[in-house]
Amino acid sequence: MYKFSFTSVGGATRVKIQNGEDIRHLNELDDKMWTVLSCPTSGLEIADESLQMMDADGDGQLHVNEVKQAADWLSQVLKDTDTLFLGSAEQAISNIADEEIAAVAKGIDAEKISLEAVDAVVAAVTIDEQPVPEAPYAADVIAAYKACQEAYAAYFQKAKLAKLGLETLTEEDKMPPMKEKDFVAMGKAIADWEAAAAAATEANNAALAAAKGVYQPLRKLLLLSRDFVLLLRNYVTLEDFYNRDTKAIFQAGTLVIDQRACQLCIRANDMAKQEAQAPASGMFLVYCDCTSKKLGKTMKIVAALTLGEVKNVTVGKNALFYDRQGNDWDATVYKIIDNPISIRQAFWSPYRRMAQWVEDMINKRAAEKDSKAFSDMTAKAEEAANKPIDAAAAEKKQAFDIAKFAGIFAAIGMALGMIGSALVSVAGGFRTLTWWQDILVIAAILLIISGPAMILAAIKLRRRNLAPILNANGWAVNADSKVNIPFGATLTEQVSFPLLKLPKKGLSLGAKWAIALTVIVVAIAALLVVVFFAPEYCQCPVELFCK
Repeated sequence: MYKFSFTSVGGATRVKIQNGEDIRHLNELDDKMWTVLSCPTSGLEIADESLQMMDADGDGQLHVNEVKQAADWLSQVLKDTDTLFLGSAEQAISNIADEEIAAVAKGIDAEKISLEAVDAVVAAVTIDEQPVPEAPYAADVIAAYKACQEAYAAYFQKAKLAKLGLETLTEEDKMPPMKEKDFVAMGKAIADWEAAAAAATEANNAALAAAKGVYQPLRKLLLLSRDFVLLLRNYVTLEDFYNRDTKAIFQAGTLVIDQRACQLCIRANDMAKQEAQAPASGMFLVYCDCTSKKLGKTMKIVAALTLGEVKNVTVGKNALFYDRQGNDWDATVYKIIDNPISIRQAFWSPYRRMAQWVEDMINKRAAEKDSKAFSDMTAKAEEAANKPIDAAAAEKKQAFDIAKFAGIFAAIGMALGMIGSALVSVAGGFRTLTWWQDILVIAAILLIISGPAMILAAIKLRRRNLAPILNANGWAVNADSKVNIPFGATLTEQVSFPLLKLPKKGLSLGAKWAIALTVIVVAIAALLVVVFFAPEYCQCPVELFCK
């Protein structure tokens, strides 16, 4: 039994495919040890033709057994399979072990053969074509016959019934003069010609395909010489994904949004599957509709945000997507799957939720009050318009309103007093503690509020997994593909501005007033700190505060 080498990548133990001998023995590798069991044969950053040549059953999915068959075929066709690691669509003819393929290659070049050279020869292939018979009539006559063929057939049928007294021909039924036998003969001549032309064309196409088919094994060899190891790095392992210098074949490009560049962008082919499986990834995912007017194409992508804040990333936000060929696409966010991005973001999340809740409540109450006030105002206006003015009643009403507002002011004053008393109590509590105890109390309060969110975020961030997103895209991922905190930080680039040197000039009057007010506020705050806290925290020599 061949001994493979193994390594730990992305939270799982994976086999290392590092030389030609590993490829020669790939069929011995237990299926349970493969990172991927199946992947689609299109829509990836690898030639569709290469994948489809390995897809033996043509079902659009490349399975483990088909990858093993390709490895066996390459091992038989090549003398040195180490050359596959060059990733080149070129082979030395002396390295081709298969005599038939080598003979075809020698017919093109004596030493080295490249995919470009083969494609040029294939494009120039010609055959002795079978002649296509000439048409019995001019093209416009054949077109006219086909246009009125059904009408003439119906007319002749109705004429036969009319002779038997079963139908009556009207002026509308009449057709330009033509005998039925001539009509039938003309149709037969056209049908025979079309059949003969189709047969000749089919024979010529088959002969041309056969002539070009001679080069197909050689083309397959050169395509897989370039792409097979690339596939293995993304199939047997996910080496290209976890290597910072490369991108995986499922990474479609880069999404630039909210001053960030997201490198983990994947085509979203089936949204129903994405909605069912992608939330289990634990990542903050942004789904975008992308449009390229230059290419005349559209596509959907899903991008993972792994750094920064999310308050400006909302449904409807516009962004820019660059595919792997450098083409730019207009992108619009149409769906978001919310998960933690970082522990720092999780720390502030309770306060943001609270602020949002307060804002929503204020807006709701304000809307209710506005609606009620408008309704009351219109009702009173209608009542006043339909009722005579009573001066005494109006004066009485005014007195009542004044008393009512006086009660409201008293209630507000009481509320402010209670708030003030609470603040004084809190301040008094802090005065009984030393400075370091105050810091501990504040830290404890912050941890009580933000701690649960941070713990939950830390757990989710450690468990982020790429597999559910790929599974929703038609892959069969056989092992966890973790995106932990350090690695996740490499998948999103944040903006970094240089430090700016401010021009040297006098301050404006507004800036001077702002500085003066800031100094006054800081001085008052410092004075209050000294008055309330200095006697407890230090042996102050100032007799005014320390007696």
